[in-house]
Amino acid sequence: MHFVEAKGILTENHGRHGMNIYRGCTHGCIYCDSRSKCYQFKHPFEDIEVKRNAPELLEKALKSKRQKCMIGTGAMSDPYMHCEEELRLTRKCLEIIRQYGFGLAIQTKSDRILRDIDILDEINHSAKCVVQMTLTTYDDDLCRILEPNVCNTKRRIEVIEEMQKRGIPTIVWITPILPFINDTRENITTILSECVRVGVKGIIDFGMGLTLREGDREYYYAALDKHFPGMKERYIRTYGNAYELPSPNAKELFKIFKKICNENNIMSRPEDCFQYMNELPDKYEQMSLFDL
Repeated sequence: MHFVEAKGILTENHGRHGMNIYRGCTHGCIYCDSRSKCYQFKHPFEDIEVKRNAPELLEKALKSKRQKCMIGTGAMSDPYMHCEEELRLTRKCLEIIRQYGFGLAIQTKSDRILRDIDILDEINHSAKCVVQMTLTTYDDDLCRILEPNVCNTKRRIEVIEEMQKRGIPTIVWITPILPFINDTRENITTILSECVRVGVKGIIDFGMGLTLREGDREYYYAALDKHFPGMKERYIRTYGNAYELPSPNAKELFKIFKKICNENNIMSRPEDCFQYMNELPDKYEQMSLFDL
């Protein structure tokens, strides 16, 4: 990893406020879109860029905001990579979000988030906290291939359970679904059943498939050659150089997804999930004003 002094930390896009404390990742997921060249990484992806002044920048940004809002993190780089164990910059930023009465929508694949469950709980009581977990593959052996340097799906479900015990709402990303690899009825049904059991608020799916861009595609295909001989050629025959690679089973899997979500009152439209994660109810803002 290497350290930089960032000029800013908080970005706004269509009314959504987000931050990335780190750039790059050490989880090693073979499908990671963040590897794509369009994101213009000027360093190796596993050489994590650390914005060492992130807490100071975040405090300055939140101090100047006239209206409370939700702060998102984890969309590009996981806030609970291995370096967080030592640096604890994510925790420091969460403390600042809690201090200034803002809400939080945080996304991860790592059980390291449990180290900060005390702060997440406090944010959820004083404002609003939504924890998002990515679940793609229930089979442990396959999970070790697809997501080699992070806890498996069963452990992530345990993390969701712990959040639910605290009353912290959770959103699951059931994406990507890799054609010919994890796009089975058994895999999808098992993951969805677990989501029902632990009481998730919403599940995000983008068409039961995968997207590949320059940079990401080459890394993914190299992993296919290593772990699934002949699979790269099957992809090329089926999809050519396409950006969107829907599973051949997409229609069937999506029907299962919608049926289970509808029967269990789980949000299933991405726009509904994003709206929920971006909304900070007025009552929370009023409570925060009284606390100041």
